[in-house]
Amino acid sequence: MAVMRDAVDGDRVAVARMLGRAFADDPAMSHIFPDAADRAKRLPRLFALLFDSDAVGMRLVSQGADAGSFWRPPGQAQVPTMAFVRRLIPVLHALGASLPRAMQLSDAVEAHFPADPFWYLHIAGVDPARQGRGLGGASIRAGLARCDADGVPAYLETATEGNVGLYARLGFELTGQWSVPKGGPRFWSMMRPVGGK
Repeated sequence: MAVMRDAVDGDRVAVARMLGRAFADDPAMSHIFPDAADRAKRLPRLFALLFDSDAVGMRLVSQGADAGSFWRPPGQAQVPTMAFVRRLIPVLHALGASLPRAMQLSDAVEAHFPADPFWYLHIAGVDPARQGRGLGGASIRAGLARCDADGVPAYLETATEGNVGLYARLGFELTGQWSVPKGGPRFWSMMRPVGGK
């Protein structure tokens, strides 16, 4: 089984590029960045920012940084407004004219967060060239072990229907389906109880 480790600052560029490739065809990212060439340019910038902001929780990566998951801790699933404002220039550099679509999608995601405490599986991805080898599952299981140790359930949402079965095999249960307003993508919300399979 693949060994996961905590990401370090030196992983930032490689992980951001890997996630940019992993999310190239993701429905949510395609909604934020409709143009494929623009998406390819901007996704690594966006994931570099998320690498930074998710340092408050867990950032787990494989040895070669070809798979990883970012987790936000209980009570910190939302990025505080002041933290966003402090990083406004890099955010604008990453999102450009797509900022309004990104904000709308983010608001819709946050509106569906559970009321009770949870670890938030914010991002999970595998380099397309390495998919199908169990790296994604290993990355998520490593995070779930820490969630269990904390005695806190895990929550996620995905805009890729094909991922629902993968997450179900990891113990997540479907809690809702919803769509981002004004023609945005459909999402599936899932929760994994403490000690789930």
